[in-house]
Amino acid sequence: MKIYESAENYLETILILKRKNNTVRSIDIVNELEYTKPSVSVAMKNLRENGYIEMDDDGYIHLTGKGLRIAEKMYERHRFLSDWLITLGVEEKTATEDACRMEHVISAETFEAIKKHVKGQS
Repeated sequence: MKIYESAENYLETILILKRKNNTVRSIDIVNELEYTKPSVSVAMKNLRENGYIEMDDDGYIHLTGKGLRIAEKMYERHRFLSDWLITLGVEEKTATEDACRMEHVISAETFEAIKKHVKGQS
């Protein structure tokens, strides 16, 4: 099943918030991404129905194994690409924004080749 960029962004955001705050609720995502409550609510419903997240009775959001794998992949790409662009001389804000777009469209093969090259293993 193809997961869309917006879903990848939500999963990555959940991972980041979980690491930062130890818990995640929909309102935390609303505040972090500056999206509307209804938009986040619909997204959480879709993620839950597709098995990427679970919500407990208190409204806390938890990544499933499947959701965690995607979130970690996106987060690794984001951090790596941001850092790489910064070392190339790109201003941090621009590097972060560009990395956010790049992380979703780059193939696994290309990402691994870039990583290998940057780490001097090519």
